Amino acid sequence: MLKVGLTGGMAAGKSVVGEMLAALGAHVIQADEISHQLMQPGGSVYREVVGQFGSRILNPDGSVNRARLAESAFGTSEQSAQGEPARVQELNQIVHPAVIRWQKEWMAQVGERDPHAVAVVEAALILEAGMAQSLDRLVVVTCRPEQRIKRLARRLKVDEETARREVRRRMAAQLPDEEKLKAADYTIDNSGSLDETRRQVKAVYDKLKREAESGQGKGDEAAKP
Repeated sequence: MLKVGLTGGMAAGKSVVGEMLAALGAHVIQADEISHQLMQPGGSVYREVVGQFGSRILNPDGSVNRARLAESAFGTSEQSAQGEPARVQELNQIVHPAVIRWQKEWMAQVGERDPHAVAVVEAALILEAGMAQSLDRLVVVTCRPEQRIKRLARRLKVDEETARREVRRRMAAQLPDEEKLKAADYTIDNSGSLDETRRQVKAVYDKLKREAESGQGKGDEAAKP
C-alpha cells in the first residue's frame, strides 16, 4: 500500500483533486471530516476543545459551532490587523494528535483490505502537523493567488476583499506554498480548466498506483525481496 498526503493552500482545490483521485480508484479521506467526527459531543477531543475555548463555541444543542471555533482559534480580521496573537496552536495541539491516530488506523484497515491500495489523506496542515514523515508520497495542489481569493469568495458568498482577508488570516497558520512545493513528490497546478486538472491527476495517479503495486510504500518494506 502507498500512503499519500494531499495538501495545498486554502482554496487551491485539494477537495476537487481528492474527488478525482477517488474516482480513479484511490481510497481518500479528509482530515476535516475526521476532526468533525472527533469533535462530536461526548468525545475526549470535544471535552478538551470546549475546556480550552469555552462554551461560546457551542450551538444550543451542545455541538461545536465550527465558525465560532475558527474565529476563536484564528482570530478575527480586526484582531489580525492589530497584531493580536491567534490561538490556533492551542487548537492544533488538541486536534492534530487525535487526527493522526485516526488516520493511521484508517490506513491500516485500507491496507488489510487492499495491499496494493493508494490511500490518500487530504489535509491542509500535513507538513505543519508533522504528518509527512509517516507518508510515502506528498502531492501538493497549487493555483494562482488571485484565483484562490475568487474561489473562496464564491464558496463563502462574500466579496473579494472579505475573501482576501480570510485567506490571509488562515494562511498565516500555514507554510507558504513555496515551502510545500519543495517538499512535494508530485504537484498539480489547478489554475486552469477542470479538464486540465483532471489530466494531471490521472498522470499522477497512474504513477502512484504503479508505485503501490511494486511495493514502494513504507508499509510494504517487509514484503520486498
